Order: sequence, then structure tokens, then C-alpha cells
Amino acid sequence: MVESYKKIIDFDDNYDAIIIGSGMGSLTTAALLAKEGKKVLVLERHYVAGGFTHVFKRKGYEWDVGIHYIGEVQNLNSPIRKMFDYVSDNNLKWADMGDIYDRIVIGDKTYDFVKGVENFKNKLNSYFPDESEAIKNYIQMVFDCNKSMKGFYIEKALPSFISSLLGYFIRKKYLQYSSKTTYEVISSLTKNQELIKVLTAQYGDYGLPPKQSSFAMHASVVKHYFKGGSFPIGGSSEIVNTINPVIEKSKGKIIIRAEVKEIIVENNRAVGVLMEDGKKFFSKLIISGVGVFNTYNKLISDKLNIKHGFKDNLKSVKPSVAHGCLYIGLKANAKDLKLPKHNIWIYPEKTDHDTSVKNYLEDQENEFPLVYISFPSAKDPSWDSRYPNTSTIDVITLLPYESFAKWEGTSWKKRGESYEDYKEVISKRLLEHLFKQLPHLREHIDHYELSSPLTTKNFVNYDKGELYGIDHTPKRFNQKFLKPKTPIKGLYLTGQDIVSAGVGGALFSGLITATAITRIDFMKKIYK
Repeated sequence: MVESYKKIIDFDDNYDAIIIGSGMGSLTTAALLAKEGKKVLVLERHYVAGGFTHVFKRKGYEWDVGIHYIGEVQNLNSPIRKMFDYVSDNNLKWADMGDIYDRIVIGDKTYDFVKGVENFKNKLNSYFPDESEAIKNYIQMVFDCNKSMKGFYIEKALPSFISSLLGYFIRKKYLQYSSKTTYEVISSLTKNQELIKVLTAQYGDYGLPPKQSSFAMHASVVKHYFKGGSFPIGGSSEIVNTINPVIEKSKGKIIIRAEVKEIIVENNRAVGVLMEDGKKFFSKLIISGVGVFNTYNKLISDKLNIKHGFKDNLKSVKPSVAHGCLYIGLKANAKDLKLPKHNIWIYPEKTDHDTSVKNYLEDQENEFPLVYISFPSAKDPSWDSRYPNTSTIDVITLLPYESFAKWEGTSWKKRGESYEDYKEVISKRLLEHLFKQLPHLREHIDHYELSSPLTTKNFVNYDKGELYGIDHTPKRFNQKFLKPKTPIKGLYLTGQDIVSAGVGGALFSGLITATAITRIDFMKKIYK
């Protein structure tokens, strides 16, 4: 059972590992270490564990804040499914979303992304019959890029002396893809701007439009969904619920409302953590899963920052995009409301993705550069038994942090009337996008509330309300400091910053971190 920090009377004095944060990377690292008999303490500042995999409940509804679909888990032998099965002791179950996983809406045209590589290719060919060669070459390049990815991430877990000798050669092939933008690569295959716009329509899954994002990040997301999308049965809180018992089997625990103030370092060795209330916990192994900005700017002393050049390293990366999510509750079930399982991506008709983002950032009264709609209650077969005669919808868009900076320093739920009025304007605009796609829902809305970048900052502790940690630009993939092992002995990193965006990226970051710590080939062990 996940416990609250203030309610625990007796803590153990020592742990084999202390992990800061309880996101997907932290949970995976904790579970892998626990399966090796390590007693792990996971400390989470929020009142619920899970990072972007947590849920919140309000007005008789439940919403998943970060997970909207996961790819490749219907294949029982895929690495991601094997990983989820291993860290959850086979207790995490998945529901397939069906043949269509994403519907792209551009003006009055729609384009369906369907599961199965051949089906995907044939569907695109039906939309763009003159571009069959470009589509074939694009799909091949997506696979080629992903094939070269394995060595790039394995190198992050290698001992320093091996990495210094062989690292360049191991990373070289992947860097050929990661060093180019998504637009550079795809525009070398086709000049059809409509096709490029459709092929890059999932850019919201990693936060950067095609002329800014690394093709490697794009290719990773696209391949991830080639075999369709799935949703955790019981909601995304089942990730914590199924991993926590694995941690507890080795006498470890997840503690909520437990904010770490500082990592204790003695003679350049991490030895423990100092809590906000002054209490200290000690371990020879400290793992931070709260992102590189939070780790180095908030948890490490200025003296160590200067010594190891951490802040100089951070100048080479920047926080990813901030967002807002409109959480909607309806008083009828998904079947009666004819809610789809697939996601809907809506884009302006007359501008490319990069121009749309630029126009919007210059003036937020311009069209939203993207609107993403997800129907979690339709995806989860357990929903009706848990919340009968209700359903939920999430509507997400880009919301720059700067637009909310004037309310910085205010408290959650107490930000004032002007803040609520501003959110209401955005909410109404997003609702109109929903009603344009599904007009019959206009009469069924029971409750809605909008999260802002300040909400993300409050609950997930990202300073600029960023959704994907650090930006996935070509430059990001060249940063050698984004790896599990730090120059401080006994201090390691995990989470999406050391791999890539999303739950899948964070999952594999846990594998890489645990491998770097133990020197165990976990993937080989998992497949056995």
C-alpha cells in the first residue's frame, strides 16, 4: 500500500536505494532493483504516486492525466510488453483500441491511422495515390532509424571507460537520424506539403513541430503505434497499483507527500536525502527521476554544480512545451454517446504545423496549432463497472507558460477570478472544437475543468509546466550528460530526460538506469 509520509511513525534507517519521484522511470527502476532483492524507498512530493501516470477524481469522475494510449503492448513478445509484464508481475492488463488509433482532421478532410504496417501504408496510399514511393521509403526510414536506436541507448549504460573508447562508434548510426529535423528527412522523400502535414500529425505526442523536432523522436513515436494503440484496463493508476506490490516484496515502499529538499553528498558521494521537514534518509544509492533541471537546479548544491559543470550542461537543453487539458465529464456512458476509442487530432487548414505554432505563440487569439481529443472511458472496458452511466473526454492543446506567468506564486484553487476567467475563455474554445466533431455532445456536458501550465508545475513540479521534460531537438540527442550515471558517485538519473518522451521512453529509462547500476542485462533476463 502506498503510504503518506506524515502518517508513518517508524521508518527503516537504511535502504539499498532511495528514488526521488514516482514517475514511470522511477517505478521501473524501483521494480527492477526490487526483483534483485533490493529494499527501495520511493519518495513522491505529490499526494498521489505515479507522475504523469496518476489519475485524479472529481465530481464522481476519474481522469488520467498523462496516459492516453500506449503502443506495442498487444504483441506479447514486444520489448515494451515484456517490460510491463516483468515490472508488474504480469498483473497490468491492456485493452486494444481497435483498427483506427488516430484520426487526423485538417479542415474538412480526415485521415485515419490504422494498425498494421501494411494497412497503414495502404491507407496512406489511398489518400495520396501519387506518393506511394515516398510513403514506402518513409516507412522504411522509420524502421531503419529505430533499428539503430538500440545501440544508442545501450551506450548510456556502459561504464565510462568503455563509453569513451567505443561510444562514438556505437552512437554514430543513430546520430545520422537524430541530428536531422523531422521536416528535413521527410521533405527529402516528398515535396507534397499535405502529405508531410499528415505524416507529422502526431507531433503533439513529443511536443515539437517538424522543423524543430529530431527525426529520431518522430520515428520512435510513429513506429510505437504502427501496431495500434492500447489503454490500461482500470485506468493508468493500475501502473502504480501493479508495480507497488513488486517493490513491497523486497520490503521497499512508495511514500507520498514526501518532498526531498536536497541530496546529501559527502566527499563527492551521494549518501542520502534531506527532507523538507529536516529528516534524513541514508543510502549508498540515490536515483533522481524528477528531471535534469529539477535535479541539478534544486537538489544539488551550488558548489557541486560549479565543480561538475551541471548548469553549463543545462544551457544546451531547454524545457519542452507546456500544455492545457480540458477534463470533461458526461452523464451517460460511452456507448450511448457513441464515443470513439480512437483519438482525434485537429489542425488549422491553411498553415503548416510550424507556422501554426509560431502564429499562436505570437498571439494566443490565433487558431490553436493543434487540438487533441481522447476518450478514456471508451477505451477502458472496466469503466462502466467502476463509473456507471458516466463518461469522460480529454481535450488538449498547447498553452505557453508565459501566458500564465502573471499568476505565478498563487496557490492552486486560489489563483483569483481573472485566472478563472482566462481559463474559461480557453475552455469554451476547446469545447467548440469538440462539438464540431461530435455535435450531439453539446447537451450532455455535466462538468469540465481546465488544467494550465501552473497546474502541471504544482503537481508534477516542472518549473515551466513542461509536458515532456526537455525538448527533443536534434541538439538534445548529442548531449552526453543525459545518461544515468552522474559524476557524483552513487547518484543516478532516470526518467524521460535520459531517453525520450512519454511513458514508453520513461519505462526504458528505468531499464537503462537499473542496468547501469547493477551491470545486469535485464532485457535478456526478462525474455528468459
